[in-house]
Amino acid sequence: MTHPTEPTEPPHDTAWYRGAIEAVLMVADEPVAPTDLAAALDLPVDQVETICQDLATEYRGESEAHLPRGFELRSVGGGWRIYSAPAFADVVERFCQEGHTARLTQAALETLAIVAYRGPISRGRIGAIRGVSADSAVRTLISRGLIDEVGTDETSGARLYATTQLFLERLGLTSLDALEPLAPRLPGVEALDEIEEHPAR
Repeated sequence: MTHPTEPTEPPHDTAWYRGAIEAVLMVADEPVAPTDLAAALDLPVDQVETICQDLATEYRGESEAHLPRGFELRSVGGGWRIYSAPAFADVVERFCQEGHTARLTQAALETLAIVAYRGPISRGRIGAIRGVSADSAVRTLISRGLIDEVGTDETSGARLYATTQLFLERLGLTSLDALEPLAPRLPGVEALDEIEEHPAR
């Protein structure tokens, strides 16, 4: 007995793949190998190479084609920056999940969130909130350019840290005021104000 074949989703057209490649290239920190692009798009490597050559030709002004772009221009953090197009977010996410971009550790992400929402803040205060030393995470975030020293606490003399312009640009924000409110997601967050300051040594 035969069963009807389930309909399959039609493949994307060339214009979509062109845009997807543009979107991935906009978030990559270094040249991306055709094999990596092919894996993210589930395409043959030679087809990826052809699309990239066509895009290069178009960018040089040697083509009259007007096809969907994989990037867009936004005004963020007091300037303009190119970001990958939301239409290709799933391809970019798949590319990043394959480990082709450097990721922050969970400790670094938690520390970054604390600095963003509670900064300027000292390492001691960050450690008190997280329950562990923040020294390593703070050093990592400084090396990535996401936070920086902005002064010292008048009472304790501890160094204070805050997020940088690069942090805003990476998140596509104009200012920290654009961050989503934290209290609705973490009931009782106001209690953090009661945590005793522990100066960094």
